[in-house]
Amino acid sequence: MKTVLLVVGKTTEKHYITGIDDYISRLKHYLNFHFEVLPELRNTKNLSEQQQKEKEADLILKALQQGDVVILLDEHGKEFRSIEFAEWTKQKMNTVNKRLVFIIGGPYGFSQRVYNIAQEKISLSKMTFSHQMIRLIFVEQLYRAMTILNGGPYHHE
Repeated sequence: MKTVLLVVGKTTEKHYITGIDDYISRLKHYLNFHFEVLPELRNTKNLSEQQQKEKEADLILKALQQGDVVILLDEHGKEFRSIEFAEWTKQKMNTVNKRLVFIIGGPYGFSQRVYNIAQEKISLSKMTFSHQMIRLIFVEQLYRAMTILNGGPYHHE
């Protein structure tokens, strides 16, 4: 199984880039993991929030492949403790045949078309984080899940 984190727009903050890159290199010991960046929309001043979400949806849907299992990182999704997320991930690793694709949308969230193709939604917190920060939080939590599943010393109860 290949695991993909699909994001809209580049990460621009250097400290986030450093952290994300560190966890991605650690994750590759456990998973076939790919971080995919979709281009940020340009000239959005004249577009409504809904129009921006629809244009981002076009990019997201184009990046998906037949058979992908799509999980949205969304504030209205299910919340997990780290150990529960590790067990959820293990179950997905045993049942997903092709790609498990996690998606972080743009600043206004997802269009209904993206919600319609998603199998699940996960929330990383009831708090709101920047889209730059949530990338780092997610790859850290995925790494934590892998260390839990593999008996590593990273996670402590």
